[in-house]
Amino acid sequence: MATIRDIAEKSGYSIATVSRVLNYDTTLSVSNETKERIFKVSEELNYRTLKQRSAKANKQKYKLGITLFHSEMDEINDPYFLAIRLGIEKESMAKNVDLIKVYRRNDQLDLSAVGQIDGMIIVGRIPPEEIEEIKKLTTYITFVDTSPEEAKFDSVIIDFRRAMTNILDYLMALKHSEIGFIGGVLNIRPGEILMDDRETAFREYLTSHQIFKEEYVFIGKFTPENGYNLMKKALKLPNLPSAFVVASDSMAIGALKALHEQNIHVPEEVSLIGFNDIAASNYLQPSLSTVKVYTEFMGETAVELMIERLTTQRTIPKKVVIPTKLIKRESTTKYNKTSLARD
Repeated sequence: MATIRDIAEKSGYSIATVSRVLNYDTTLSVSNETKERIFKVSEELNYRTLKQRSAKANKQKYKLGITLFHSEMDEINDPYFLAIRLGIEKESMAKNVDLIKVYRRNDQLDLSAVGQIDGMIIVGRIPPEEIEEIKKLTTYITFVDTSPEEAKFDSVIIDFRRAMTNILDYLMALKHSEIGFIGGVLNIRPGEILMDDRETAFREYLTSHQIFKEEYVFIGKFTPENGYNLMKKALKLPNLPSAFVVASDSMAIGALKALHEQNIHVPEEVSLIGFNDIAASNYLQPSLSTVKVYTEFMGETAVELMIERLTTQRTIPKKVVIPTKLIKRESTTKYNKTSLARD
């Protein structure tokens, strides 16, 4: 194995200069020609720095845990978290990583079977006390879809505020001013309910434009059935909003069914826009306008961050914000002043 001394002898520079160049010492003042010569010789001799050798040595088969905020049934009802998990599994397989999945059962996480792990990926928002329990298992944690301790741990999130701003800018450009919201809440522990970030952003945006109406907000769970029932409830309003933002495509499918049953035409009478861009959204009648979230990529990125931090022993955390994309389809159109007054 080549050494710094070998490179120094072949390149004609001192051991100290070679060492500082190869370790990217920013305080060293040498010409680019000197750097190029040293790097060229190091490549010819197949030299690796201590950090590079450590990273190579650390390419053993890692064992990671995945803590899931949701249950297996939640994945069936709303594939948002399912897609993130599949992304984690896909990238883990590519990186030769063993995974241990921890689902929530009866509102509790059972970590007893996890054993020794190199790191934990936490998908979704979990209570602080559960995070503390996970810290006892590993000091390497990557959060997905939330960033509760970004000064310590890596995280992968999407910008819900920007996504909601894009939705509402679009609807207002279509001249909609009576806009409703159908969404869900986050139950991180029994008896404690948190407002979803999409609802928060919706309220703030419309309030800033002085067009927010509390009676146009309908909240339940992130399931097609709840989307259906909440839209049925909205249909009892004296005047139905001309557009609805629905916090997930799964809920939007249920909402669309409720509108069809009442012979309310989408988008001629009511525009509808969802969130997530699940596969079925493009095949509904009408096809669903929505926000594309790169959920599988979020999972892949979480694994990449974890492996990179384990191999390099990086101490500074990273927060990666994945962009979203507004997908305009048939379920939204310009406001046409159609009256939907109810008897």
